[in-house]
Amino acid sequence: MEAKWLLCFTMAALMAVANGQESVKPLVKIVKGKKLCDKGWECKGWSQFCCNQTISDYFQTYQFENLFAKRNTPVAHAVGFWDYHSFITAAAQYQPHGFGTTGGKLQSMKELAAFLGHVGSKTSCGYGVATGGPLAWGLCYNKEMSPSKLYCDDYYKYTYPCTPGVSYHGRGALPIYWNYNYGETGDALKVDLLNHPEYIENNATLAFQAAIWRWMTPVKKHQPSAHDVFVGNWKPTKNDTLAKRVLGFGATMNVLYGDQVCGQGDVDAMNNIISHYLYYLDLMGVGREEAGPHEVLTCEEQKPFTVPPSSASSSSS
Repeated sequence: MEAKWLLCFTMAALMAVANGQESVKPLVKIVKGKKLCDKGWECKGWSQFCCNQTISDYFQTYQFENLFAKRNTPVAHAVGFWDYHSFITAAAQYQPHGFGTTGGKLQSMKELAAFLGHVGSKTSCGYGVATGGPLAWGLCYNKEMSPSKLYCDDYYKYTYPCTPGVSYHGRGALPIYWNYNYGETGDALKVDLLNHPEYIENNATLAFQAAIWRWMTPVKKHQPSAHDVFVGNWKPTKNDTLAKRVLGFGATMNVLYGDQVCGQGDVDAMNNIISHYLYYLDLMGVGREEAGPHEVLTCEEQKPFTVPPSSASSSSS
């Protein structure tokens, strides 16, 4: 049933994009003095965010191709898997909630570059003297190639029990690891990922959907999401200020990776993610100078929001 729904939604979105319906004049109504819009398949559901430009208004297929120029080369590991239509279809479910539709065009483009910067860095196989430069190889992977273990944590055996023989290694655009992460993501997306984690590596729309859900959703209660800290929805407390946590791209790394990347000084893991973000800003025509000052861009001095267990999240790179 879930797969059938996703297929129907994907086909509708593909037809809309193929027919040149990216720019749709929104339906508008006023509710309690607030302007709400419904912009069709890409931003549906009477939201203030649908009154803004949507992602396909400012981010076209050719830009996606520029950002991920090497993903379909013969040496890549997920040839033919990732594409623009899958991304737009997945994003359509979150644009009414502000993904890529918060603020004006500049802010929206910056958020998209930020999100894709994380995606590109976590799915890249561009190292050293890679053709086109190391930043051109995002979306090279859709799964961990040689997992060393099954990533089954028995601590969660009552909430997210491991399915016998199933491996919960990294898969997706922001790779998911461990049974409890597959279980939580599957609950949110209403897809049985606990029993079938392979769905993520078999469906690019679902893989992008899972990544955008993670971007939009706090990892823990009473914490902001990566979206919140980037677009300004989060208000730092006195403790946050003392911990040098500030709004901006640096805090997105803090939210998603905690002490694996942040509070470690000027480390390669952090700089690789930042480099992808700046590179994508340039390719999207925004320019890296819009990324903000050093303390906003990095998290080298930020204390992590939480110190995750060693098993919580890993890079596929």
